[in-house]
Parts: sequence; C-alpha cells; structure tokens
Amino acid sequence: MIQESLILGTLWSVLVRIWNALSRSALGRGFDKLCRAVGRLWNESLFIGTFCTPRYPEGRAAPGRVRAALCGVYERLRIHRVFEGSIFLHSFVWCALAAVLAPLLPTMAVLGLALAGCASVLLRLLHERERTLLHLPLGVPVALYAACYLVGTLTSVSVRESLLIGVLTIAFIFFSLALFHSADTREQLDLLTALMVTAGAAVSCYGILQYIFKWGYQSAAWVDEDMFSSIRFRVSGTLQNPNMLGQYLILMIALGGAKLLSAKGTWRRLYYLACCGAMCLCMILTYSRGAWLGLLFAGAAFFLLWQPRLVVLVPFALLGLFAVLPDTVVSRFTSIGNLADQSTSYRVNIWLGTIKMLRDGYWLTGIGPGEAAFNRIYPFYSYEAIIAPHSHNLFLQIVCDAGIAALIVFLWVLLRYFRMLCGALRRETDGASRLLQIGFLSGVLGFLVQAMTDYSFYNYRVMLLFWAYLGLGALSARRGELPEGGLRL
Repeated sequence: MIQESLILGTLWSVLVRIWNALSRSALGRGFDKLCRAVGRLWNESLFIGTFCTPRYPEGRAAPGRVRAALCGVYERLRIHRVFEGSIFLHSFVWCALAAVLAPLLPTMAVLGLALAGCASVLLRLLHERERTLLHLPLGVPVALYAACYLVGTLTSVSVRESLLIGVLTIAFIFFSLALFHSADTREQLDLLTALMVTAGAAVSCYGILQYIFKWGYQSAAWVDEDMFSSIRFRVSGTLQNPNMLGQYLILMIALGGAKLLSAKGTWRRLYYLACCGAMCLCMILTYSRGAWLGLLFAGAAFFLLWQPRLVVLVPFALLGLFAVLPDTVVSRFTSIGNLADQSTSYRVNIWLGTIKMLRDGYWLTGIGPGEAAFNRIYPFYSYEAIIAPHSHNLFLQIVCDAGIAALIVFLWVLLRYFRMLCGALRRETDGASRLLQIGFLSGVLGFLVQAMTDYSFYNYRVMLLFWAYLGLGALSARRGELPEGGLRL
C-alpha cells in the first residue's frame, strides 16, 4: 500500500507539473480562453437556460388545511403529551441511523430504521403545528413511482411472493422524502454526509482485509476463468456481491471527493483523503468493470462541473493510470464489450430474453417485483436456457417489476433531480455547497451508468442508499436556505 501511495503521489506530481507547464504556455492560455468562451455560450444558450431554470416552488411551505386538521385531532386526543420530549420526535437521528448503517446491518434491520424515520417525521409534523417545510420538487414523482410499484405488486403473477419485496421497495422509496425533511440545519446535512463517507471507508477497509485474508464467499460465476485466470478473489465487502459493492462505492467516492475538496484544516483533509483512498482501492479489488466505468463517468462529470479546464489533463491521467495499474486490472477493463467473455455474453442473452418477454404483453403492467415473480415467466423466454434472478439492467427490471409507467415515472424523477441540481449549481455562490451538489449529481450519473449493466436494486440496502442519496442531493440544492447554528439532534 505504501508503494501504491508513492506511485499515485508521483503520478499526481507529474500531472501538476504538466498542468503548470500547459497553463503558462501560449497553447494553454489559448485553451483557457476557448473554454471560457464555450462556457459563456453554453450558459447563455436557450436550452441550458431552460433546463437549469425549473419552475419549482421556492422557499418553505406553510402548513396546509389537511395538516392543520390532523394536528387538531392529535392535540384533542392529547397524544402530544405522550410524546413530549420523546426520542421519537428526533427524526434526524432515526433517518441518519438508517442511511449511515444501511451497508452494515441486515436488510430487515435497515427497514425497521427506515420505517422508524418515516414515522418520526410524520409524528413531528403533527407535534409541531407551525413547523414549515422546504419545497421538494421530487415529492410528486417519487410518490407516483411508489404508487406504480404498489400497482405492480397487486397485479403480480405471484402476489404472495411479490408482497414483501413490493412493501420493502415502497418503504425505501418514501424514505427519500423522510430524509429530506428530517434535517433542519446545514450542520445536520454536513454531519450526515460525513458519517456516510465514514461508513463507506469502513466497508472498504473490511473489503481490503477480505482480499488480504480471502474472507467470504466466492462464486464461480463472478469471473470467466478462461479469460481472467489471474483473478482469484473479488471483494464483496458487506454487500455480498462485488457489483453491488461497486454501485455503493460510486456514490460514496463522489460524496467523499466533495467532502475532501471542501474540507477546512489539514487533519480533515487527511481524513477524507484516507477515506477516498480506501474506497478507491476497494473499488479496484471488486474487479467490477461496470463499476469502474461508472466511476470514470462520475469522475469526468465531477471535474467537468468543478473545473472544466482540467479536462486537458484527462488523456495524461488515463495514460498514467494504465502505466501504474496492474495488468489484471487493465486487461479486465479493456475486456468491456468482449462477447467472448462469459459474463458479457451471459448479460446480452438475458437482455434479449427479457426484451422478448416484455414484448409479449408484459410491458404494460410488468410481472411483479421480486426474483420469484421474474422466474415464473422469464424461463419461457430464456436464451440458451440461461437461469437468471433478474434482467441485469435496472431500467429493464423496472419495466419487469411494475410496467412501462414505472419506468416513465422513474425517468421523470431523474429528470427533476438533475434539473434541480443543475439549477442550484448555476446560482450557487458558496463553494462548499457547490461541491456537495456536484458530488451528488456526479454520483447518481455514475450509478446510472453501471445500472445499464446490472440490476442495481438487487441488493435492497443499495436501493435504500440510492433513494437516500436522492433525498440528500435534493437537500444539498437547498443548502443555502438551511439555517446555520449549533447541531440540533
């Protein structure tokens, strides 16, 4: 590890020297002027202006009539006396526990914490009659998406087997709304993001130890031994699957990068640097090509939004990485798209079989959420008798679970999320808020890139973390509207 850190340190110093030389040269100055001119044209264009200026309500929402009526019933029944001073009114604690501990606890324990967080937010809205809430542009599409999954569950080819998965999915979807409304101050938002990065580093350290001591289960299906005989172990961490661990790390590395660049003080910077280093090393050890590709897209988006001029260093950085990374990593990455690889051909055949199944009338309402429902229908359309638990593509699987309406609403959620963050970036003046918004935007972008090659929500804890990420990303877009002050739990 020390040798690898020296190599990466040398690579960084070389990139800094190249950047300084280019910046001082006539070519570098010309490129800088070109970037600024393109940036002005880009920002002043009608399309970007429209996209980055969504017509969403601003500010806070006052309590409505329905809530006022419910609060009246709550007080008349004297329930407020029961919960006065109760820990159940501290919704931030419950929601933070679910978001931070999700990669560490069993799924049902995470579900319990998520439900406790949702219930605590609702209880607090009844208990504090005058409490105002920030407007959430994601509220309507997220609620509609949950409704699509409810319909998909009730119309499943096997309602009994889909019921638990459907309820779990709906609870985790609504958790994003609860998490958004649970934080009252900037300090709470910053603390929660810091704890999530810390949890990501802890999972990564466990994964590194897993690789060193060869702990845990290894599936023969994870690696094509004919093409990659040198890969003997793939890290899965606490998420039981290398690809799911990769999905999780894309989100946490983007968030960790934002915390690192906005950190004040040497010790904080060193801490976040160590967290990011552990997560990046663990990401390499997953040998997940989809996750690597997603991380590259996330990194490119991060630096393009943060410092567009750094794009000139991309070719040098890629050449440097190919020079220092082990041959097993390079050969694994360059095999992306090679149909001779069993893993790639396996996925392509599953996609073809799933598309054939959906075209045969199941695209409208889906077949229901869950592996059991999928395998009641998919084997009749399987290519080469391939057995699969899911479609290995998030977007295809959403159609399988709840129909085409669910996919359309999911894309609506993503569109609102990206418009909201792009709009926030355009008007944001605070450096820390801007970096946080860039991290949340690029993390979701990288996550969706890997989602093209795998069903990202196969691990339900990763599903919860994705929705938590959307909720926190929406909150980061309104970070400037959050009050400062002491940390109130």
